[in-house]
Amino acid sequence: MAVRSGVIGSRAASIGVWVASAAIVGYALVFGGYLSTIVAFALIYAIFVSGLNVFMGLTAQVSFGQSAFAAIGGYSSAVLTTTYGWAPLPAMLCGLVAALVAAFLIGFPTLRLKGHYLAMATLAIGLIVYEIAVEWEGVTQGYMGISGIPPLGIGSLEATSDQQILLTLSVLTVLVAIAMSRIRQSRLGRAFAAVAGSEEAASALGVNVARYKLVSFLLAAGLASISGSLFVHVVGYVSPEVFGLHMVVLAFTMIYIGGLGTVAGPIIGALIVSLLPELFRGLSESQDLAYGLTLIVILIYAPKGLVGLARTFDMWRSQ
Repeated sequence: MAVRSGVIGSRAASIGVWVASAAIVGYALVFGGYLSTIVAFALIYAIFVSGLNVFMGLTAQVSFGQSAFAAIGGYSSAVLTTTYGWAPLPAMLCGLVAALVAAFLIGFPTLRLKGHYLAMATLAIGLIVYEIAVEWEGVTQGYMGISGIPPLGIGSLEATSDQQILLTLSVLTVLVAIAMSRIRQSRLGRAFAAVAGSEEAASALGVNVARYKLVSFLLAAGLASISGSLFVHVVGYVSPEVFGLHMVVLAFTMIYIGGLGTVAGPIIGALIVSLLPELFRGLSESQDLAYGLTLIVILIYAPKGLVGLARTFDMWRSQ
C-alpha cells in the first residue's frame, strides 16, 4: 500500500511540476514583453540541458563540451542563412548533421575515457571549438560576430513577435520532453540505465557499452545543435561568447537545480535559473548575492533537484 501511495505521490509531484512550468510559460505568452524574452531563452536552454541530461542523467557520463555542438549548429545556421541565402530550417538541419558527424568523430575515441578524464577531454573540445570560432574570422567574423540572421520560420511563415517565438519554442520543448520520456521507457533507455549502473555488469549482460555511450553522446550533441540554431535565429546575431564556458556552467546549474535524470528537470531548472535574477533585480547591488544564496539553499535542501524534492515531499505526506 505504501508503494502504491509513493507511486501516486510521485506522479502527482511530476504533474505539479509540469503545471507550474506551463503556468510560467502561459503567463509569459499572455503578457508578452520582456518576460516572454526571458522565458524564450529559458526554453532554448531547456532543450540544450535535455540533451545533456541524456548523457549525464540517463547514462551517468560527464561532458563539459556540449557547447561545442551548440556552436556548430548555431554557426552553421548563421553562415548558411546570411552568406548563402538558405532558409532557416534547411540550415538548422545542416547544422544538426554537422554536429552529429563531429560528435561521432570525437566520441568514438574520447568515450573510451572515464570519469574526470572524460570530463577534461570534453572540456578541451569545447575550448577548441570556441577558439576556432574566434580565429576563423573569414567565416565566423570572430568577435565581431554575424548579424542579420533571419527569424525562425518555414517558407512565408515566420515567428517574429514575442508571442510567436515563445509559442514555437514551447511546442519544440514539449516535443523534446515527450521524446525524452519515450526514450527513458524504451529499450534504449533501459540500456542507458544499465550503463549508468555499472559498465562492467552491463557488458556482462550483453549490453554493448561503447555503442550506447556513443548513442547517448550523439543524442546530447543533436539537441545541443538544435538549441544553438534556435538561439541565433531568435536573437538574429551570434558571436563566440554565446558558446563560452558560461554556457556550460549555466547548463550544469539548471540540470542540478531541476533534477538530474528527470524529464521535467531541465525545463523547470532552466525556468528557475533564468527567472531568479529578474526576481532579485530590485535588490540592486545585492542581486548577485541573493541569487547565489538562493541557488545554494536549493542545492542543499533539494540535492536531487526541485523535481526530486517535490516527489520526496509528496511521498512523505502519503506515508
